[in-house]
Amino acid sequence: MDFETYDQSDPIVAAVIRKMYQRSQVGIKKYGTTLEENNEDDFLNHAIEEAMDLILYLTKVKSILEKKGISNLQNIK
Repeated sequence: MDFETYDQSDPIVAAVIRKMYQRSQVGIKKYGTTLEENNEDDFLNHAIEEAMDLILYLTKVKSILEKKGISNLQNIK
């Protein structure tokens, strides 16, 4: 699927799809295979490790925002 052929009525979804496509292309170039073709990796543990990294990154961003006096994203306009 060409990433330009999907419904782009939601710009947030469109941006995520575009980034996913770009990330896929980087992975294919780096590893020489698609995720569909790769049956070698331990995907469950990779996912757990990525989720733990996400928690760390989100906690870091929250800390930065709190240091700037921003405790609730709803107050940002």
